[in-house]
Amino acid sequence: MTTYRPLADKEIATLTVYGCSAENWKNVLVAEDFSPAFISNVHFSGTIHLGSYNIVFEIANGVKKHSGIYNCLLHNCIVKNDVFIDRVHNYIANYEIGEGTYIENVDLIAVEGVSSFGNGVKVPIMNEGGGREIPIFDSLSAPLAYMLALYRYRPELIRSLQDLIEQYSIKQQSDKGSIGKNVRIVNCGSLKNIRIGDSAILEGTTILENGTINSNEQAPVKLGFGVKCYNFIIGSGSSITDSTTVSGCFVGQGCVLGNNFSALDSVFFANSQGLLGEAASIFAGPYTVTHHKSSMLLAGMFSFFNAGSGTNQSNHMYKLGPIHQGVTERGVKTSSDSYLSWPAKIGAFTFVMGRHTKHSDTSELPFSYLIENNTDSFLIPAINLQSAGTIRDAQKWPKRDFRTDSHKLDPINFNLLNPYSIQKIMKGVEVLKNIQDASNGNSDVFSYKNCKIKKAFLLKGIDLYNTAIIKFLGNSLISRLKDAEFKSINEIHQLLKSETDKGSGEWIDLSGLIAPKDDIDRLMVSIENKSAGLEDIQLQFENIHTNYDKLAWTWASQKLEEYWGKPIDKIGADDLTAIIELWKASVVKLDQLIYSDARKEFDQSSKVGFGIDGNEEQKQQDFESVRGNFENNAFVQGVLNHIKIKTELGDELINRLSKINQ
Repeated sequence: MTTYRPLADKEIATLTVYGCSAENWKNVLVAEDFSPAFISNVHFSGTIHLGSYNIVFEIANGVKKHSGIYNCLLHNCIVKNDVFIDRVHNYIANYEIGEGTYIENVDLIAVEGVSSFGNGVKVPIMNEGGGREIPIFDSLSAPLAYMLALYRYRPELIRSLQDLIEQYSIKQQSDKGSIGKNVRIVNCGSLKNIRIGDSAILEGTTILENGTINSNEQAPVKLGFGVKCYNFIIGSGSSITDSTTVSGCFVGQGCVLGNNFSALDSVFFANSQGLLGEAASIFAGPYTVTHHKSSMLLAGMFSFFNAGSGTNQSNHMYKLGPIHQGVTERGVKTSSDSYLSWPAKIGAFTFVMGRHTKHSDTSELPFSYLIENNTDSFLIPAINLQSAGTIRDAQKWPKRDFRTDSHKLDPINFNLLNPYSIQKIMKGVEVLKNIQDASNGNSDVFSYKNCKIKKAFLLKGIDLYNTAIIKFLGNSLISRLKDAEFKSINEIHQLLKSETDKGSGEWIDLSGLIAPKDDIDRLMVSIENKSAGLEDIQLQFENIHTNYDKLAWTWASQKLEEYWGKPIDKIGADDLTAIIELWKASVVKLDQLIYSDARKEFDQSSKVGFGIDGNEEQKQQDFESVRGNFENNAFVQGVLNHIKIKTELGDELINRLSKINQ
């Protein structure tokens, strides 16, 4: 704790010689070991607290600058030890500046009146006309935002959450801002009502108004040249650069916005990326990615989303204005120049190609292609289960988690097959069979929720869905047995016994958090009853995420019991062997389809443009020098290795089962 004292007369005289002045020198208090040697051309007004300035900053290219305060006006400020401030063209007012911070060539840093620093700003996502506003705050997580935005049919829940966030925002109110330790602010414009965490880097930022930068030493935030931010909160480890404009937005942890991207009234969660294009009134769940100048995301919900060049949506039908919304469930991808007219709901892991104006709902048929043909929307169910791209995406997401903060706000489940997606797949089988039965087999094209499905694709979809179901149930079963020792069927029954009764019933995806709906319902009741605060809510999300494997096994074991037609404690080795054999066949079948799909990246059409001015042999050589060959491709090798490992695992378990005591 720094102890401050009044300036000595000799120190005041020295400061005066160095071009300093004060409204009242008695209001300038300094640390015990303060020296005026590194203070010059500074005017002090209001109450000032100064530390001691002893370190030397080493700037790029070998330039060194001694800490101190030069060429500025300070009003009501606390400037802690070893800070460098120079060339503030207007003033710094009402700020506490942390140790080791470097500020140079800045127009203005000030708090005007009382501010909550972006906390409590209401962001009108999805519906530009309002109705789904999210009040943002420092620790907003994706699942909490999901509740706030989408559960408007539970008004008491929304009121309780809004009250909790309002209470938090009121606690953040202050007439003094803070700049943390080891912050770098260089060549910036106006910073008004901004709170800045430790280790943040601001270089060339144009204007920041009413916001919080939740930077820390583990996960610094970087704001670059030309950036403009208004009414915002930025999470740890994020980067906003290159003349990007952000207005009325929450930017979560590990996000990247840049290259003139424009974001208005939107929320972005972990590892989302926006470059070149635009976003307006969107809910961008984790890993929402748009990298193209011609793409605009509008009035929709996205997560694990990849926008192709020219992706666009419209949210009004030229009647009552921009009031319509869209939902894309996790893992949706769009092709170049794709278009969706809201309202629409696109199922998980669906690939969208072409223009779709008929407001389709494909949420019960995940892993599909939605393709335009002569203004009609044709659906190819389940086809993405055999796509190499889908598997590659699922593999890359965990590797591209750029969050370095030890406290991660968004609990993210990366599993491609989980109770949520398998539940969707099971519903998909039911839907496709009902469509088939309703037609009495007399049609080659079926209609479904403003889409068309060809008979051949319907039949293949049922087959692929059933294969995925067996794969997931087998995965769940084998994960319980593969590393366990057992000598009798009774020991197996114990190993397969659920560790919790939670997890049965419907599962939902709260923008990255895969959770049993019953658990979320219980949490919402506690919020409605005023028995859960913001920290309790976050802790419950994290607990559900941490206990995913246990909860998922409860669900999977019940589905296995339905499959066997008897409880787990009544199954025998033959039952287990039979499903493991089916599981092996399902894994191999899907991997072989993925292998064949990957081969398309190496067919003749992929080689167009290679081997310029050469013959066919040289074309092949040029192609392989750039792309490699199919057999040695890392992804292809991974698929083959997966087949080998899973086959051996299944055979080993079957062999062990053959030796147990019944």
